[in-house]
Amino acid sequence: MKMLDSTRLRNPQLFDKIVTPEEAAALITDGMNVGVSGFTPSGYPKKTTIALAKAIKEGKRCRINIWSGASVGPEIEEELAAVGAIKGRMPYYAASNKSMKKGINEGKIEYVDQHLSHFGQQVDYGFFGDVDVAIIEATAITAEGNIILGPGVGNAPIFVKHAKKIIIEVNTSIPLNLEGMHDIYIPAIPPNRTEIPIYHAGDRIGKPYVECGIDRIDCIVESDILDHVRDLTAPDAASIKIAENLVEFLEYEQKMGRLPEKMLPLQSGVGSIANAVLLGLAKSRFENLEMYSEILQDSVFRLIKLGKIAKASGCAFTPSPSVWEMYKEDPDLYRKSIVLRPLDISNHPEVIRRLGVIAMNTPLEFDIYGQANSTHVMGCTMMNGIGGSADFTRNGYISIFTCPSVAKGGKISAIVPMVSHLDHSEHSVNVIVTEYGVADLRGKDPRQRAELIIENCAHPMFRPLLREYLSLGGKGHTPHFLRAAYAFHEEFLRSGDMVQTSFAAYK
Repeated sequence: MKMLDSTRLRNPQLFDKIVTPEEAAALITDGMNVGVSGFTPSGYPKKTTIALAKAIKEGKRCRINIWSGASVGPEIEEELAAVGAIKGRMPYYAASNKSMKKGINEGKIEYVDQHLSHFGQQVDYGFFGDVDVAIIEATAITAEGNIILGPGVGNAPIFVKHAKKIIIEVNTSIPLNLEGMHDIYIPAIPPNRTEIPIYHAGDRIGKPYVECGIDRIDCIVESDILDHVRDLTAPDAASIKIAENLVEFLEYEQKMGRLPEKMLPLQSGVGSIANAVLLGLAKSRFENLEMYSEILQDSVFRLIKLGKIAKASGCAFTPSPSVWEMYKEDPDLYRKSIVLRPLDISNHPEVIRRLGVIAMNTPLEFDIYGQANSTHVMGCTMMNGIGGSADFTRNGYISIFTCPSVAKGGKISAIVPMVSHLDHSEHSVNVIVTEYGVADLRGKDPRQRAELIIENCAHPMFRPLLREYLSLGGKGHTPHFLRAAYAFHEEFLRSGDMVQTSFAAYK
């Protein structure tokens, strides 16, 4: 391990606060609300929670509530969930942490799924009780005791503001040249709140560190564990075609005068599909692009390197190991292009609407009337939380959902008669894009939306079934045939193949 020195701890008093992970973990006791830094999974603490999980294995009785920005790494979610240490979880988790997923879906972990823009401010309002302990991963600590974060901001500033105890993990694997990338701003609480003065994606309105103070830091843990970020899968044929369809749609909107020649800021969701779709912009004619998003994935770094993206604002960046190496080759290029903000600023409806952000997210499924399910498989099993998708969808200049038309080798249709769980209603979804085409739902009534989605976006082998369902719906404004609304899902649970659906049994 590279030892902490004055480049990381910039006041001699700070060295007196260095403890072992075990000593730090001892500060965490049963029933506490523990706020951790980080975001999907970037910039989160590791050593303290590993030590806490070990202590629980050895007999310590401790179940806690974990609060974060979004998902964090297995050193928190997997290690603690596996030993039964997590009582409650907010506001988001990722299904890659299997023990956490199992605990949530078995009802052993109390998971509250929340809009990410809401959670930090609700903690600030005191809605959920005290922040008993904040565990924050840092690049360095200033002479005044302020915290220079790593690649993930999340809700760290709010947790530090309210924490009774503060544990800082200073990670020597984080490049020091991240310093200056952060813009930390906390809005005042109503009725004293004023506008958030961001008028361009790259605007800076705060400070490059989280205000804390030496006296408030209870202890410091030295760390060198890398973030648990994996290389994303290469774009497949469907993702490449979705990207082409999306670019064609945006170009058409410009041609029609509904988008300015200088493209409005873009937001992109999380995951391999979202990353592939965004990377498709590399082949477009768009230049000097800006992003105002929550997460900055591999594609953003590649587009910055290509000169396609000029400014990118987010709550965190999660480069894969290969892209981290690309960052290290030219850190100044990315430092001047990227701004990292607190989550309640990166996802703030006021700013999203002012900038005219084009929202691009990926659901699990959507129905023929334009409603989207982002969170639950077959209506019951929590996959991932809603995250920030609704923050951007409800407030974006155009709200776009991109998704392959089928999953599981064609056994699941992403377009169904009725979503098995609703996260985004038809009131929020403007445009749907699959590898087969684009359905522009703006100004369309339910029947018109259904016809567009079926003909333009559904996989050809599912179109006859979807047309049949629509014909069974009768005359209502939204012509559902309720007895068969979940026939696709029921058939998959029965046979494992939605294409085997027959409506005869429902008539």
